[in-house]
Amino acid sequence: MTHTLKTISWLAALSCAVLLAGCGSLTTGGSSNRTTMVQAIAASDKVAMLPVSNFTDVPQAGLRVEALLETALRRSGIRQLVVYPPALNPETLFEPSERKAQAEAEKWAKAQGMRYVVTAAVNEWRYKVGVDGEPAVGLMLQVKDLSNDQVVYSSAGGRTGGSREALSAVGLHLTTELVAGIRVEQAGTPDKAR
Repeated sequence: MTHTLKTISWLAALSCAVLLAGCGSLTTGGSSNRTTMVQAIAASDKVAMLPVSNFTDVPQAGLRVEALLETALRRSGIRQLVVYPPALNPETLFEPSERKAQAEAEKWAKAQGMRYVVTAAVNEWRYKVGVDGEPAVGLMLQVKDLSNDQVVYSSAGGRTGGSREALSAVGLHLTTELVAGIRVEQAGTPDKAR
């Protein structure tokens, strides 16, 4: 009888451990949601970060992601990063509205002599409803070469965190993971994958 109780206790503990391990998850990479970036962004290339599209019902989620994305792009080695002018982003605290057409933002980037544009969309930015209130983030990221209007990198992912994690921390982890696939040539070094 005690052997059976020990086995049941052990199985219960193992089940709890497996359940807890599944609380935080990240889904990125793989052939289904990340393309390989063939060409690297040269140190001399100008890169424009365009407005992040907000497809959530959370006001200013796009602006929050933009702050994280700008940091991650600069940390990746992109030296000539230019952030779009605020006039191209109609999302405000008091009157959240749809973004202007992506074509208008790309037109601005071309007029500024940019080689690449980075675009993104946030489709989830919330704490899940329930007892734990876990943070959940879903993002899409693309790099487009303006010299030929081709998307050279595309990635999407989602991440959830534990009930005690901050939403911004989960967003930063996911943003950093998505940006990690962007190839950047460091000044004075040959073209290499990051």
